[in-house]
Amino acid sequence: MLTQTTSRVLEPSDLDAALAVLDREPVANAFVTSRVRIAGLDPWRLGGEMWGWYEDGMLTSLCYAGANLVPICAGPRAVRAFADRARRAGRRCSSIVGPSGATADLWRLLEPHWGPAREVRRHQPLMVTDRLPAGIAPDPYVRRVRKDEMETIMPACVAMFTEEVGVSPLAGDGGLLYQARVAELVGSGRSFARFDADGKVVFKAEIGAATEHACQIQGVWVAPEYRGTGLAAPGMAAVLRYALADVAPVVSLYVNDFNTAARRTYRRVGFQEVGAFMSVLF
Repeated sequence: MLTQTTSRVLEPSDLDAALAVLDREPVANAFVTSRVRIAGLDPWRLGGEMWGWYEDGMLTSLCYAGANLVPICAGPRAVRAFADRARRAGRRCSSIVGPSGATADLWRLLEPHWGPAREVRRHQPLMVTDRLPAGIAPDPYVRRVRKDEMETIMPACVAMFTEEVGVSPLAGDGGLLYQARVAELVGSGRSFARFDADGKVVFKAEIGAATEHACQIQGVWVAPEYRGTGLAAPGMAAVLRYALADVAPVVSLYVNDFNTAARRTYRRVGFQEVGAFMSVLF
């Protein structure tokens, strides 16, 4: 029994305690919760370590340390402990992302050692809805992407990622990990698109994380030549219909605060801001 404030790497036997922490904020934690429910806490399967912070023997906070560094339900003392552990380990992540308060505190402690970042996005509104919009009919041409359409959807995914993050997902390993992730979403029926008469993707989005409580839409993209033509809101309504019917009772997403067109579209479809994320990109 841990009887003091301390942090340690969690083990598979800590799964129930970790899930209890994650379930305290099911919307904000959907990404990490979905990973943990599939992979458990074994670092090899999870794709990273899960760090735990204990107060008086109770697990109260987590930090996922994989391709992303993600503080979870982390107060100031937990953030300091996670920053110490991250600093000792050295930077192995491509981003720090999470609720804006804890992420800002974590980056303040790590920036002298890990900085400068390539980009810091301090305010990314977290938006949610639990119902279909009134007055916007779902686009009937938005459908699930089939497994035999990987070669068609992949260029749109790469274009979206490059535009959003500022670097190509094909860098480094030639895109093997990214292609595997896209294939996973297509295979699980969580990739959606509208195709034009020539078979080209004109709108796409994915349900990137899913738990029994909440799911998260990501990768929303409209082909440049179709922007401003009214595809985004009906397309989002279509993805939202699939999400609410087949995946989870609450649907979330987070968006860059400077992307005013996207925020306007999401509000039209019924999403409301409930908090904010922050991302530090390396």
